[in-house]
Amino acid sequence: MIIIKTPQEIEILREGGKRLATVLHKVKDMVAPGISTQDLDDYAFKLIKEFGDEPAFLNYSPEGADFPFPASLCVSVNDEVVHGIPNKNKILKEGDIVSIDLGLKHKGLFTDMAMTVPVGIISPSSQKLLEVTEKALQIGINEAIEGNRVGDIGYAIESFVRPHKYGIVEVLSGHGVGKAIHEDPYIPNFGKKGTGAKLIKRMVVAIEPMLNNGTKNVTIGKDGYTFKTADGKKSAHFEHTILITDDEPEILTRLH
Repeated sequence: MIIIKTPQEIEILREGGKRLATVLHKVKDMVAPGISTQDLDDYAFKLIKEFGDEPAFLNYSPEGADFPFPASLCVSVNDEVVHGIPNKNKILKEGDIVSIDLGLKHKGLFTDMAMTVPVGIISPSSQKLLEVTEKALQIGINEAIEGNRVGDIGYAIESFVRPHKYGIVEVLSGHGVGKAIHEDPYIPNFGKKGTGAKLIKRMVVAIEPMLNNGTKNVTIGKDGYTFKTADGKKSAHFEHTILITDDEPEILTRLH
């Protein structure tokens, strides 16, 4: 069921979105060769607690999981697509790319955001992957307007990405967000115009393209959480939480 948010809930989500953006950008600034993925998670947890909020992913149990997610921050390096579990022995090195994905619970309501960050100097191929994925997110956001449908978002992203020959991950998608970290509707990064759930004013959704520098196919690691590209090539992921309005979509997880 799609949940339309009240004006009061939207104000809370606006504040939570700003807090989340602040935290994630500070974590981004910490990314450097020699830093462990656990260091990034520890810092995200510390910042969220300083705000008086709660990390949304810590101890979250998705359907089918054998154990709750053990961290605040999903940290996915290179061929890891999403949901990487932080580890003190996983050290970032020059040339890596790292996806940092974070959810925040503020006054009982959830926002969700992700970005992929270069570690030092990266290859032109990796840089292009990051730029196209981030642009794909903005193109999807542009379609998130009242009266459009979920398929319009997916179609716009897919049409932009196809000429670049990247694999669009199909088994993972965007989603509604707010009362829970994952709500209806399901928002794939591919689709047909005019199909899927209708976008209505005061819906809140997370749009999150995940692009692979190779096959669209993914595998899931032994930890039961970490998705990886099937061919070992790099993957990028960007996400914002968006409010559907009667005008342009509002990015709730924008820094300013």
